[in-house]
Amino acid sequence: MSEAPQYPDMEVQLSGEDGNVYSVIGRMQQALRRAGHREAATEFSQAARSSGSYDEVLQLAMRTVDVS
Repeated sequence: MSEAPQYPDMEVQLSGEDGNVYSVIGRMQQALRRAGHREAATEFSQAARSSGSYDEVLQLAMRTVDVS
């Protein structure tokens, strides 16, 4: 059973979009900021940029919000 994301009320569309890792980070930051989670947006960006792989960034996104 997977753990619920940190912000389960937020959904960010990643499938069918530009798959570039920087594009994923940008969409996540923008969604978090728009929802009023500025600090979480900064934390996500920092964690994503220090991740070792694209898969780690996607896993981080899924732990943060509901990803579709």
